[in-house]
Amino acid sequence: MGYFSSFAEFIQMGTHGLYVWLSYGIALGIFIYNIVSAFWLKRQFFINAKRRLRREQGRV
Repeated sequence: MGYFSSFAEFIQMGTHGLYVWLSYGIALGIFIYNIVSAFWLKRQFFINAKRRLRREQGRV
């Protein structure tokens, strides 16, 4: 493990474990949110485009 002598010490990161793992968690949450929101916006775009096409085809 290099600097740390045990896995528990690695998780605790001295006394900074809470801040280190919390920052990793927040970064991971933001990363997942960005991916999910991109897929959701793409889905909404295509739903709205289909709706618009159906509406325009009915008028022609």
